[in-house]
Amino acid sequence: MLSRKRNERASTSHDTSLIARGTVIRGDLRFNGALHLDGRIEGAVLGEGPDAVFTLSEQGHVQGDIRVPHAIINGPVQGDIQVSERLELAPQARVVGDVSYNTLEMAAGAQVNGRMSHHTGESLRELPAPELNGAEAVPA
Repeated sequence: MLSRKRNERASTSHDTSLIARGTVIRGDLRFNGALHLDGRIEGAVLGEGPDAVFTLSEQGHVQGDIRVPHAIINGPVQGDIQVSERLELAPQARVVGDVSYNTLEMAAGAQVNGRMSHHTGESLRELPAPELNGAEAVPA
């Protein structure tokens, strides 16, 4: 579903960090580059920099808000999603919360239980970022 240009940007901007299945992070998480989540985050996910890409797999889970420039969601999210550039909701996406985006691609099967609103990238950048409470990694 990702365009070729999108894939090239994700692979050349930064290294990808992986949070593996069975890992639970309790607290907010800031990242640069690309983050792939197969585990669980109980807190906010905040991408820093214009090329930050967050990918949530079918096995991953986020219980908290997501605020990133680019996101690919293919698993459950309980919280609001704010994407300043491109949001892809893949077939297994299950979102309970409000969704703000600039560009949206939504596959058949994706579900959103909340409000969906289109914003320009500038209007999302003006919103205040959630405060961070720290983070810790613990085994599941």
